[in-house]
Amino acid sequence: MYRIFVVEDDGVIAGAVRRHLESWGYQVACAQRFDAVLSEFADFDPQLVLLDISLPFYNGYHWCQEIRKVSQVPILFLTSASDNVNVVMAMQMGGDDLLPKPFDLQVLSAKVQAMLRRAYAFGPAPALLACGDAVLNPASGTLTVRDQRVELTRNEGKLLQLLLEKKGQIVSRDAMMTALWESDSFVDENTLSVNVNRLRRKLEAAGLPDFIRTRKGAGYLVEEDP
Repeated sequence: MYRIFVVEDDGVIAGAVRRHLESWGYQVACAQRFDAVLSEFADFDPQLVLLDISLPFYNGYHWCQEIRKVSQVPILFLTSASDNVNVVMAMQMGGDDLLPKPFDLQVLSAKVQAMLRRAYAFGPAPALLACGDAVLNPASGTLTVRDQRVELTRNEGKLLQLLLEKKGQIVSRDAMMTALWESDSFVDENTLSVNVNRLRRKLEAAGLPDFIRTRKGAGYLVEEDP
């Protein structure tokens, strides 16, 4: 079942779109906090985004750029401003298509089906991993914290991926060393400590102090909502 994320502040339109797409068998979530669209996007991890241009706090162009920092998910803009300037801007910001308002729901579902078919003909996109303001794309090893991109080494990316996959659980040092060993890196206790400390420094510099917590004698964890 494909997941579709609707970012539309008009509750009537959002509700109608959600009900219509759900009738086609899609799983649909509508944005609730328009100052935290990227966090909700990462938590839901959709295969397609329907994005209005005029939104509270930040416009759709802003959120399109933020999503593009972590994902290549198809984005369909919904807008009443369908002049050529907005069409060009939507495409330049990373959008894939634009549907002018008012629109027919049958036309919307046809566009959605076509975009999903084109995007996922060769399989689904890899899942994003998120916790608070941090979003990791395991496929590219890209970490985004709010509006900044954090460069990670391969080892740092694998460690963070493991911790986010086990979010809220303690991950033993043995499990972390095994994860790095499988990536063809020789790892001992000291090497693991160096990688964890370096990752912590990068997270702290990005505004996430104490993101990775130590449980003495047990291992490390990332809490559910740091």
